[in-house]
Amino acid sequence: MAQDEKHPVVAGLVALVGVGLAVGLLLGVIVMVGTRVLGIGGDDGGGGNSAAVRESMYLPTPQPTTEGPAGPLITLAPVENALPALPTDLPTTVATPDPQISLQAGRTTVSPMERIDLSGVYAAGEGAILQVQRLENGQWVDFPVSDIGVSGGQFSTYIQTSRTGEQQFRVIDTDTDLASNVVVITVV
Repeated sequence: MAQDEKHPVVAGLVALVGVGLAVGLLLGVIVMVGTRVLGIGGDDGGGGNSAAVRESMYLPTPQPTTEGPAGPLITLAPVENALPALPTDLPTTVATPDPQISLQAGRTTVSPMERIDLSGVYAAGEGAILQVQRLENGQWVDFPVSDIGVSGGQFSTYIQTSRTGEQQFRVIDTDTDLASNVVVITVV
């Protein structure tokens, strides 16, 4: 009986390891040759042949400027065909729209305790906190809902009420007291 017949598992493992080493060695050689052909890698193996090395970026030597501390600290060489300078007689202020809060309701007729979606736009109020108010006996009263944050110039929340009839709602900026338009919701 031959030695291989006594331990077929060991022989199979030895053969598997041998094949793995051979394939790994072959793939390693292919990768090395491929990187050299494609020019990938740090050393070209030229043994100090500096003519084969190419520079990838050129930075000019900084030169001190002759202007005082108000001027630039680094001067770059002028660029041909540079864009023309912008006119200096432009207005120094930019007109901004009047801040306003626009409010809208998802539905204008609801049942008691049905969800009323309120949303709107407050372009000048990024980060502002808004409070929902309801008109009660001629006075605006804070409605029991959490404060609403303005994000991206927009806001949204929902409310519920059990009072029937026409209800008037608005939102108000808690810092500036700027109020939105009024929305009328009929609760039936």
